Amino acid sequence: MALQSAIEWTEATWNPVTGCTKVSLGCRHCYAERLARRLQAMGNPNYANGFEVTLHEHMLSLPLKWRQPRIVFVNSMSDLFHEAVPADFIRRMFDVMRRAGHHTFQVLTKRSERLADLAPRLDWPGNVWMGVTVEHADYVGRIGDLRATGARVKFLSLEPLLGPMPALDLAGIDWVIVGGESGPHARPMDAAWARDLREQCRPTGVPFFFKQWGGTNKKKAGRELDGRTWDEMPEVAPAGRLF
Repeated sequence: MALQSAIEWTEATWNPVTGCTKVSLGCRHCYAERLARRLQAMGNPNYANGFEVTLHEHMLSLPLKWRQPRIVFVNSMSDLFHEAVPADFIRRMFDVMRRAGHHTFQVLTKRSERLADLAPRLDWPGNVWMGVTVEHADYVGRIGDLRATGARVKFLSLEPLLGPMPALDLAGIDWVIVGGESGPHARPMDAAWARDLREQCRPTGVPFFFKQWGGTNKKKAGRELDGRTWDEMPEVAPAGRLF
């Protein structure tokens, strides 16, 4: 069974690892932590440890059972490159992604230093997209670590966007996602920050995806920026699939 996702830029989620720890400003009001606590209270066995980093061997082969091609967000409830996740487990996940070549896998991390350290020892199949979260200008160094990987598609998640990012270096970047923070303690996003990033993407040809304004009621706030939605995505995929 595929785990369908409400995240606007993906179709399904795959969580062989759950749980995480806070590493930077964007983690302060982590949606995954809130959800994990809720699932623990509901008795979901994969969240018996709450938000502690936990490996789930039984989840490893799940994408191989999905016949219909789909876009899969890897570890939406964790960070694959968390220091508590053994390198061998990460390699096994990459092997599954390679074998499930009919899917497109999106991996996202805030721990770019460990990503850069492990990247030369990983097999990078063309259906694995690698991204880093850069929620504030203080973390633009993560982009350089991303560039050093062998990923065919490299993307940035600028969410929750917590400040302006003027003159962002988009060299070697294939996709930019921008979004505001959502939830009960959401920090505001200035519309000028989002517009500036969109305008930085235009001359470089980098697809721009505006995910949400966020806030305490993200559905009410909506997804339109200047009167339209921005759902651009890279036009590459396994088996000739285009978006």
